[in-house]
Formats: sequence, C-alpha cells, structure tokens
Amino acid sequence: MLSRLKLLSKDPKNKVKKKVEEDKQSVTSVFVDDFYSAALKRYIKVEVVLPPWYKETPNHSFPLLLMNDGQSLKQIKVKEALTDLYLSNSIPPIIVVGIHAKNRMNEYGVAGFPDYKNRGDKAANYSRFIVNELLPLIRKNFRVQSEQEGNVFAGFSLGGLSAFDIVWNYPQVFHKAGVFSGSFWWRSKAYSKGYDDSTDRILHKLIRTTDSKSNQQFWFQTGTDDELSDRNNSGVIDSIHDTLDIISELELLGFENRKDIEYVEVAGGKHNEETWAQVFPDFLRWAFGKASDKNISDR
Repeated sequence: MLSRLKLLSKDPKNKVKKKVEEDKQSVTSVFVDDFYSAALKRYIKVEVVLPPWYKETPNHSFPLLLMNDGQSLKQIKVKEALTDLYLSNSIPPIIVVGIHAKNRMNEYGVAGFPDYKNRGDKAANYSRFIVNELLPLIRKNFRVQSEQEGNVFAGFSLGGLSAFDIVWNYPQVFHKAGVFSGSFWWRSKAYSKGYDDSTDRILHKLIRTTDSKSNQQFWFQTGTDDELSDRNNSGVIDSIHDTLDIISELELLGFENRKDIEYVEVAGGKHNEETWAQVFPDFLRWAFGKASDKNISDR
C-alpha cells in the first residue's frame, strides 16, 4: 500500500496556478517516496502523473509511460505537453511514472554488461526493480493497463540507454521504447586500448547477437549539436553515428523503418532538457496517438 502520498495541488503557494490549470483540465501529480526496493537496497521516489479524468473514470485502465530521470519532468515540460495533447485530442489519457534517479552511473546501463570503467554495474538490479517491484506497485495502486501494448518506457542520455535495454530484455512486458540522445557509445574498451566500433559497442553487439525480432517499436532522437566528438573523423558526431548504427542493427534483425522504428534528428538540437522538451510532444504522439499522427520525422 502507499502509506504516504503528496498531491501537488495541495501546495498553498500554487492556488492561483492550480485554478488556471484546472480550467485547462490539467494533469495531477502524486509522489511516492517511501517504497523500499530490495533490488536496489534503497528507498525510491517516483512521480505519478494522472490524467484529468482519472477520478471520474473509476472503471477505466490507462496506458503507462515509465520515464527514467523522473526528477526532470518539470524541465522537460511533461505536464504541459500532456495537457496540450489532451485538449487537442491527439492522444488518449495516460499515466506517466517518473522514476527519480539517484545512482545514474551505476544503475543505468546495459544489464549484465558494465562498461570498461565498470559503470552500469547495478543495471541488472535496476532492471529487476523496474519489472519485479515498481510495475507491481503501480499496478496495485493505480489503474494501468497490464497488456504489453500499453507499456512504454522512455529515457534521456544514460536514462535512454537504460530504457532501451530494459524494453529489449523484457519484450513480454514492454511494447515501445523512447530514447532521447541515447548513450549508445556504451563500450567495453577504452579508445586508447584498441577500441573497435564493430566489436566494442555493447548494445550494438547485444542486438547483433539476438536471434529474432519481437513486435516492439522504437523511437530515437538526436540533435546535431548533441556533442562535438567525431571519433571516426567521418563528419558525423558520435551521438548520431551510434544511434544510426543501432537502427541499422535493428533493421538487419527485421525491424522496419517508419513502421517499427522512428528517428528524429533535431537541427541545432543539444544534449539538454530544452531540446528534449521540444520533441517530447512528438514522441507522445508517436507512442500513444493515432496511426496517422505517428510519422513525424519530417517535421
């Protein structure tokens, strides 16, 4: 049970703002901060963002969006995006769960495959926390859909790498992954130690050694100013290069571009929350909107 919940709308400082938001049929947040994770051996904090019609529809279950780096929901303007899309009937009501990060460099990564500096050594624990602890907690206390088609996981930078990895490893649980400026450079060898793109990028190799494709779908975003590094001197920054190579590996496995894969490259986009906030509504349309609204990579 959730023994301690905090409603944002009860903050007396936000009375005027609350009234304006209610006039717009805004979303509401509930914080859970007293749940102890056996897998992570610490208390976790999540923000659960409920749609405006949640209380009025007690018999309805909602699609679920999990988000890594849940402490950044405000900066990414998640509530604003949801409110606007609801008002335009672009997506159905959904429940968003933002998982606050604490040990990003240890808990985010590729499960079972720490990088060459042993970063991500607790990624497998984090995966178990998500699937065996967090999802049961959310399903017990909030009306979310249990079917795989209703479960989406998104993240930014290292959180994007983590979201993709968890979705990939649990195809029976998650249908879609959203990756914003994903840290697909995750590698098993330092550049100075004979690093090779074809063998040392951990996630690329994991996809390459997978036997068959699932029914899953993937959304990727990069920005042309994500970084300056171009390790191959190809004229393409590493962030874009690594993401396009992930897409190539997926296509070799049988995933189809524009059907199973969506790629958005933001001209001038940087590795920051401002850029991610800019494209977040497009991601929501792709993940939850009508089929006619999902092809947005030309925008």
